[in-house]
Amino acid sequence: MFYSMKSNTQLIVFTDLDGTLIDHETYSWNEAQPALTVLHQISAGVVLASSKTTPEISTLRTSLGLDHWPAIVENGAGILPPNETIIPAGDHYEAVREALNRAPEDLRDLFRGFGDVSTAQVAEITGLSLEDAALAQQRAFSEPGQWLGTDVQKVAFVDHLKRDGVIAQQGGRFLTLSLGGNKVDQMRAIIDAYKPQHTIALGDAPNDIQMLENADYGVVVANPNRAPLPHLTGEKTGQIIRTASAGPTGWAEAVLTLLNKLELH
Repeated sequence: MFYSMKSNTQLIVFTDLDGTLIDHETYSWNEAQPALTVLHQISAGVVLASSKTTPEISTLRTSLGLDHWPAIVENGAGILPPNETIIPAGDHYEAVREALNRAPEDLRDLFRGFGDVSTAQVAEITGLSLEDAALAQQRAFSEPGQWLGTDVQKVAFVDHLKRDGVIAQQGGRFLTLSLGGNKVDQMRAIIDAYKPQHTIALGDAPNDIQMLENADYGVVVANPNRAPLPHLTGEKTGQIIRTASAGPTGWAEAVLTLLNKLELH
């Protein structure tokens, strides 16, 4: 196994980034730092799980001091091992783009992917700097993009791509296309490898739901910039909770609350 093995870790936290650990507008995680510090003190794992690319995740993981933990990249299409900066990708991205371009023209024109626009346009639609937007375009597995059509047209688009072996996952901002794999698949692989006593997952978007439902505790982080997630089954039992505060502030409050509940200090 390629992980830095830490069998029987007492806790692993799986977390989405944009709108969850990282502020939707500023891309800052300052408000989450107190909880991150406590997690470090108790040797808990923190696994980043995002639609971001390997170069993006690698940079963020280093900034957060989390290089010794794996990270889930491109919506679960791949795992970046600990202390690595590259994932051998093969031709996944090219295959997704080829399938996308085989879609009927009236539907294809309604999807504006990162590979369809300039770096400056990616920066404009994401709020990233030009440097970070360039990293967001270094894709290995998947193609995120804006859906410009109706919901009915979106269903037809997704169904067509599915017949061509491509799946679509809706995130907080973008519809992401890939050949398969999702956050919960990679989450399960990491759990099998590390065998944590407890797991927590945090997210704010539809592509986070399975991850939230498969952790010991799931946290829906408030994001006023998008429609709230529907009521989830685990909320009836307290397995899934929702934050009142948005982004990294809500993230920190929920993590500290759950650490107290689990008596992990």
